[in-house]
Amino acid sequence: MLAKKYTFVVEHLDPELGPWSALEYKTIAKESQQSGCDFILSSVPQSLLATQNLKNLGELGAEGRTDSIETYFASKKERICLLDPSAKQELEPTDAEKFDVFLFGGILGDDPPRDRTSELRKKGFTGRRLGPVQMTTDTAVRVTRKVVLEQIPLDKIPYVDFPELKLDEHESTEMPFRYITDESGKPIMPEGMFELIKADADKAFDDLEFVDEVDGLQGMEVNKP
Repeated sequence: MLAKKYTFVVEHLDPELGPWSALEYKTIAKESQQSGCDFILSSVPQSLLATQNLKNLGELGAEGRTDSIETYFASKKERICLLDPSAKQELEPTDAEKFDVFLFGGILGDDPPRDRTSELRKKGFTGRRLGPVQMTTDTAVRVTRKVVLEQIPLDKIPYVDFPELKLDEHESTEMPFRYITDESGKPIMPEGMFELIKADADKAFDDLEFVDEVDGLQGMEVNKP
């Protein structure tokens, strides 16, 4: 019997596509392909689908769409699980039998949270929570995959909360999110994310001001003597 195949869907709830999101989407596409799952990025403006960042997703087996999940999966709404920070029930390994599609709204990693998932919650999808601490979108998908595919309970997954990244000998920054850790205990981030964080931190100091809002990373604090 063939193994069940799952689909991960991110509804892009922004009119633009920032570099943080582009790296996260690329990572989700790559890891979904490696795990034998489908990845759909939907509700994306046509102008963004034409950009090089999203064109590259197709090479990783991902699908970009301009329409919403409630349109193209209208017939299987009861099999869709919305990963919702406000849901009352935590995601469990047994949910692997209840759902085929796992839906993520906007960027889960807002700090402070802006509850953009509410745009999907009001459409009536069944919700599950991934714990009390905010995650970036790629982390949320990674956690869901571990629970559903690997049957690992949420509380058995190795995490680090608000890790401090050392940018160089004198600078460090605290990331206001929860991450899964690798075997060495370091937070798992998209390839190129560290360099992007460092570039943003350097630019903030060059401009003699802190950036109040960076795509998905509001409130990032940089420590520098």
